[in-house]
Amino acid sequence: MSNRIMIFDSTLRDGEQTPGAKLNAQEKLEIARQLARLNVDVIEAGFPISSGGDLRAVQGISREIKGPVITALARTVKEDIDCAWDSIREAEKPRIHVFLAASDIHMEKKLRRGPDECLQEAIQAVKYAKSLTNDVEYSLEDATRAREDYILKVIEAVIDAGATVVNIPDTVGYAVPDDFGKLIQKIMHKVPNINKATISVHCHNDLGLAVSNSLEAVKYGARQIECNINGIGERAGNAALEEIVTAMSIRKDAFPYDTEIKLNEIYRTSRLVSKLTGIPIPVNKAVIGINAFAHSSGIHQDGVLKDKETYEIINADLIGGQAGQMVLTARSGRHAVRHQLEAMNFELSEEEFEGFFVRFKELADKKKEVYREDLEALIVDVSYTVPTYELEYVQTVSGTRTIPAAVVRLNKGEESFEEVASGAGPIDAAYKAIDKITGLNTRLENYNLAAVTRGMDALGEVSIKVTYKDKTLIGRGVSTDIVEASVKAYIDSLNKHIRMLSYANNNHNHKSSNQKSSTGQYI
Repeated sequence: MSNRIMIFDSTLRDGEQTPGAKLNAQEKLEIARQLARLNVDVIEAGFPISSGGDLRAVQGISREIKGPVITALARTVKEDIDCAWDSIREAEKPRIHVFLAASDIHMEKKLRRGPDECLQEAIQAVKYAKSLTNDVEYSLEDATRAREDYILKVIEAVIDAGATVVNIPDTVGYAVPDDFGKLIQKIMHKVPNINKATISVHCHNDLGLAVSNSLEAVKYGARQIECNINGIGERAGNAALEEIVTAMSIRKDAFPYDTEIKLNEIYRTSRLVSKLTGIPIPVNKAVIGINAFAHSSGIHQDGVLKDKETYEIINADLIGGQAGQMVLTARSGRHAVRHQLEAMNFELSEEEFEGFFVRFKELADKKKEVYREDLEALIVDVSYTVPTYELEYVQTVSGTRTIPAAVVRLNKGEESFEEVASGAGPIDAAYKAIDKITGLNTRLENYNLAAVTRGMDALGEVSIKVTYKDKTLIGRGVSTDIVEASVKAYIDSLNKHIRMLSYANNNHNHKSSNQKSSTGQYI
């Protein structure tokens, strides 16, 4: 059996099911580009039937991204499969991914169908998908709580129907490594036509065992692992891609397997996904948390100074976290800035670079030194929505004996609007002034502020989640001034909302393509 492990990334599908982690089409495309640089084998680009926006996003990814297989999720119904195929048909390597419940509780309580009916539905769905493309993946939802005899029957049947990959999902994170490994072993030994398909695993992290379960499955024959950047996903998340591939790299003795992942792209991919989804990376997150290479204990510090390997089993350079770089300043010219961007694998057109260079100069005038992380923040701090409102200036007043107030001026095309408001603090006051201008009253659900680098002049990075009626939106902003960064993030979220409203008004006749899946829990 080959030791080559396929890495299937579901950040754009299962990862986006994280509450509040809504991405627009351009943001999805930007992440897909980075996943291709990371060199994943498969990109699950979305669930096209769930919305017209997701359909268009998957289509855009399929047209542009070369290298990885591009797959789309579908239920076992013709409409879903047709929609999935329509979204990926232009891909260099298209795959249709079909799923249906396999556990009794899901079949009885959710689908209200019997096992035999579900089996026939699975067979017909795979056959139909196979008539559209050669590469078809079938997933047995909630497989780890299903009856073993039924799982074996379904796997054999869908392989006979044409499935090239069969996925065994731990949908609710119920499995433990020993049991999950034995399940994969039985599948490999008891399914007579198993040599005609690849076994995949898709583990959720409800008990904190997603990575362990995935690695255990590989030992017993699974050759595709489905995982997400930063471990994001439904509920407690999914198996973290960066943990799986780094574990395989560091512990070859325990995991003698190979992937094609470019490990030096992990850090950059992690940061990009965090920024665009608005989900911060925990400081103690394995492999990519900011504390992963920090030491406060005197004993640890002494050991690391003498030899890093005393307390660090991962070299930060391995994942691209501390690559060599030149320090840029306000005196740095275009050539130096472009050189540093190219060294970081950012490809900008001449027009894009000129716009970026203006922003760089503005930042460099405020900071003595501009670091690699600052450049990344400036690159990501680009709204993928055409702005309706743009910030001209914000001025705030606050203090222990002062009522916080803000003056905000926004530009809308050729028009300018200015309002004054007071609030619980300067940021609250600024947001209220913006609400007066736009007439949109949103609710702030979450606010995250992080310093991009160290130092008093560090660039501040703000990510917020706001709701307007039933819509949740993410806004981002960066500045050396945290109030300005906060205001930029709020305006970014409002511009996205305005764009969504405009699109909805222009496409109100396409309701059929915007129906939400009725399956409830996805794999």
